[in-house]
This record gives sequence, structure tokens and C-alpha cells, in this order.
Amino acid sequence: MRKQGNKLTTPDFTLLAVIFALLIIGVIMVYSSSAVWSAYKFDDPFFYAKRQLLFAFAGLTAMYIMMNIPYAKWKEHSNVILIVCFILLIAVLIPGIGVVRGGARSWIGVGAFSIQPSEFMKLGLIIFLAKILSERQKYITSLKQGFLPALMLIFVPFGLIMLQPDLGTGVVLVGTCFIMLFVAGARISHFTGLAFIGLAGFVGLIASAPYRINRIKAFLNPWEDPLGDGFQIIQSLYAIGPGGLMGLGLGQSLQKFFYLPEPQTDFIFAILAEELGFIGGSFVILLFFVFMWRGIRVSIHAPDLFSSLLALGIVGMIIVQVFINVSVVIGLIPVTGITLPFLSYGGSSLTLTLLSAGILLNISRYAKM
Repeated sequence: MRKQGNKLTTPDFTLLAVIFALLIIGVIMVYSSSAVWSAYKFDDPFFYAKRQLLFAFAGLTAMYIMMNIPYAKWKEHSNVILIVCFILLIAVLIPGIGVVRGGARSWIGVGAFSIQPSEFMKLGLIIFLAKILSERQKYITSLKQGFLPALMLIFVPFGLIMLQPDLGTGVVLVGTCFIMLFVAGARISHFTGLAFIGLAGFVGLIASAPYRINRIKAFLNPWEDPLGDGFQIIQSLYAIGPGGLMGLGLGQSLQKFFYLPEPQTDFIFAILAEELGFIGGSFVILLFFVFMWRGIRVSIHAPDLFSSLLALGIVGMIIVQVFINVSVVIGLIPVTGITLPFLSYGGSSLTLTLLSAGILLNISRYAKM
């Protein structure tokens, strides 16, 4: 029993245990995957691991705070949160404020660190959309009064993210919001019509940027350009293949020796599969399945529609990102530049993920399970 009258009990223990397990695995794998590169670049094999521990501490602190703030507070302040996210998303596009990395202007420098506004927009939009859908659910089946206004709300931040450009984060944002719309009761026919428009728009986005076309070509045949656009996926598969069932052993990866670029970020799952094998990779995926199961259970048993949609949005955001990242690493979809939640190196991503998990855990304290 999780609630007696108005007295709250502890958050979902299984969900909390899975989060800690993924975080611990992540810190270990960030060190293992980055030790060689950070020793070469910074003369300190623990450079990335120490920073990841700092990010983890900040994220856990945020998670603990969020876990103890009633979720209803986010509904009250959702307008302000969304406005702040929009300001940051616009600011990052201004030369001199936004920092360019890997061809994308997606970061704002803050001293020795940087923040990625698009990460915070994902959560800000989820909170605001959960509020709007819970207040106007009776209109969601109407194209003009419900579905189209919601689409406008989604595609404005998506457009700003695409100006950076960051297609991967944009896809996660849109995918998560569509899940929320579907569960809120939007008509299948509306999604069907949108699918044709979206497909045309997606093709247009790919055609508008030559590097995206090259990524598609590299996905279809990476060996056509093994030292260029096909390099990452080839090296990723070279990591996963030799891992076999049991792996080469923790710390024994060969691909982290300057073969797989930035192995501690987007392709950390490839190093994990190489060192811990099919069993290790499957265990991590199993943890994410348990996270999804417990998160959906929290959403189903949440006390009201807002908290239900908010919990679902948070779970959807994380699981959609996991699906995209793992699919890229094993060669199922083209490279998108999406990190693996809880595991990949990165301050904004890890902190935001743990902060979001804290909100989910707070809802679990109210859930009638």
C-alpha cells in the first residue's frame, strides 16, 4: 500500500533501485570507455569519470529535491517553466552566446561547463503539455480545438531545435509528445493524416542538409565511405561483434583506443557490449524495460490526469531516447547524435534525466498502487 489517507509513503523502490543501478553502471562505463582518450588529451585517465561523478551528484541532489516537491507545483508554474525554456532555446542561437560543437549550436557556456537548452525544453514541454491536455481533454478529439493547437505547441520548439540543428533531440521531443497526445485520446485518423505530412517534412529536412543525406547513405552502406561517414557505425559494429556472449572483460575494449570517436557519449553502449558482451548489454536493456514497466504503472495509478500524463511523458522521453541510441549503435537506424540516458557522459543530459526521474518518483508517492 503506497498511500494512507493524505499521508505519503516512500517512492517506488523498484524504480529507485533501477535508476541507481543504471547510474552506477554509467559511471563505471564512462571511466572504462574514456580512460585512454582522457589520459592522452588531459593527462588524466579519470578526467571524464570525475566530471561524470560531479554531474551524477548534482543530478542525484536534483532528483532528491524533485522527489519531495509535490508534482502539482509543476502544474502551477508550467507557464513560467516553458517561457524560460523558450528564452534559453532562442539564446543558444545567438552568436557569442551559443557554443558550436560538432556543427550544431546547441550549448550555452557557463564557466568551465555548458548547458544544453534543448534538454530542458523536453521536460518543460512535457510539463506544459500535460497541463494543457489534462485541462482540455474533452477537446482533444477535435482537430481545430484540440489536436492542431497541441501540434503548434510541439512544432514551435521543434523548429527552434532544428535551427541549431539537432534532429535527434527534435525527434525525441516530438515522439514523446505524440505518445502523450495518443494516450490523452487523440484520434487515430488525425495521426494518420499527420503521418503523410510528417513524412514529407522529414524528407525535406534530410534533403536540406547534405550531412544528413550522407548519414542515410552511410546507414545503407557504411563501407562505401569507411573512413568518412560510415566510420562510426563500422567501428561500433567492430566493438559489438567481438564482445560475443561474455565480452572481453571490463576495461579490455580495443575500440576505445582511438577507433570509436567519443566512446563515452553516443556510443557508450558499443563499448559496454564489447567489454560485457551480450549478457551485459541485455542486462542494461532489461533494466530499461523494468524502468518502463514501473513508470507506466505509476502513470496508470496516478491520482489525476495531469500526473498520469506527466509520468507517461517522462517515461516516454527516456525510453524513446534509449530506443534511438541503441538502434543507432547496432546499425538499425542512421546516426543521430543521441546519448543513452543515465549512462552516457554529459552534464545537461544526466542532470535533466535524474531531475525528471525525481518528478516521476514523487508521483509514485501519490500513486494508489
